[in-house]
Amino acid sequence: MKRLLLVDDDVESLAVARARLAEDGIEISYATGGRAGLEAAKSQNPDLILLDLDMPDMTGFDVCRILKADPELCMIPVLFLSGSATSADKVRGLDLGAVDYITKPFDDFELRARVRAAIRTKELQDLLIEHAHIDPLTGLPNRRALMDRLQMEWARRQRHGSELSFIMADIDYFKRVNDTYGHSIGDKVLQKVAGTIAGQCRESDLPARYGGEEFAVVVPNEAISGAVRLAERCRREIENVNLPAKGEPIRPTASFGVADAVGVPSAELLVDRADQTLYRAKAAGRNRVAVWPEARHS
Repeated sequence: MKRLLLVDDDVESLAVARARLAEDGIEISYATGGRAGLEAAKSQNPDLILLDLDMPDMTGFDVCRILKADPELCMIPVLFLSGSATSADKVRGLDLGAVDYITKPFDDFELRARVRAAIRTKELQDLLIEHAHIDPLTGLPNRRALMDRLQMEWARRQRHGSELSFIMADIDYFKRVNDTYGHSIGDKVLQKVAGTIAGQCRESDLPARYGGEEFAVVVPNEAISGAVRLAERCRREIENVNLPAKGEPIRPTASFGVADAVGVPSAELLVDRADQTLYRAKAAGRNRVAVWPEARHS
C-alpha cells in the first residue's frame, strides 16, 4: 500500500482530501503544520507528500526546501496545495523541486488523478534507482550503492559518534575457476559467494559486489571486533560451499580485510585501509581474515 502524507493546518482541507483519496487504497497520515510535517516525513518516509503553501509556522516553500536538501527525503515527490497560488508561486515551487500543484477547493477527479500520476512517477523512479544500484549477476547492491550507503553512515557517525566498520573480500584464485571451468561456472561461484555473504549479514549491514570477484560490506553501529566475527563467519561458510562442475566439486575460498573508522579522516580512506588489509590477507596465504592495524586482530 502506498503511503501519503498530508501537511496542512486547515483541518477541513485535511478531512476533505482524506475522504477523496480513501477510495484509492492509499494509506494516509497527516500533520497540521510545517514543522510537524517535517518530523512526520522523517519518521514515515512516505511515497508522496501533499504540502500546503500557507501555514502559520512555516511556509510550504520552506518545508519543501528543507525536504529537498535532505539526502534521505529529497526523492519524495511533493505536490503543493494552495487556494490562491499565482503563476510566480507555481514557478517558485517547481523550481524548488515540487512535481505539481493542486488548487483548493479540491476537484475530486483532479485530486485523485494528480495523486495517482505522482505515485506512478515515484514507482518508476524507484524502479530506475533500484536497477541503477543493483548488480544484475548477483542481485547484491553494486559499488555505487555501497559508496552511497557508506557516505550516509559516515555522516551519521560524524553527527552521533556511532561505530562504523568496513569489510573487503576477494574470492581466492577466481581466474583459475574461469580458466578451468568457463565463465558460466565462474558466474555461479560469484552468485553462491554473494548469497553466502549476504546470508551472514544483519539487516542493518549492506553487503555489495564491489567489482569483479571482490565484495564489500558496510557494517554500521559495530566495532572492529564484531566486524571481524562477521568476516570470519563469511569465510567459514564460503569454505563449506561445494559446487559441482564437470563431475568434480568446486570449493571456493575467500580472503577478507577489515577496518573501522576509529582515527580515520574520511570514508574513502576507510575503504582504502580495508583494501590494503585484504591484500595483506592474500599475501599471507589467502582464506583468512586480516584486520587494520594487525595488532587489533584478537
